[in-house]
Amino acid sequence: MTTTKTPAKSHADIKDMAFERALKELEAIVGRLERGDVELEESIAIYERGEALRDHCDRLLRQAEAKVEKLTLGADGRPKGSEPLDPEK
Repeated sequence: MTTTKTPAKSHADIKDMAFERALKELEAIVGRLERGDVELEESIAIYERGEALRDHCDRLLRQAEAKVEKLTLGADGRPKGSEPLDPEK
């Protein structure tokens, strides 16, 4: 007998995961799907979890990028300080 959970409930634990843990679980899911050793229903469930993990990792990476600072150089070419990274430039 298979129980169906709503995506929000079944993936609620992901929002608190560290990047490394989420990435490790995502890699494990990809490996299982590539091997093809899971039944169709389970494949769909773990694929959906993989999508949630990917979104979470992507969100954490964007947050990290926003914190990265780029070095600013003075007219003489020497470092003079830093400013927030602007990914649009």
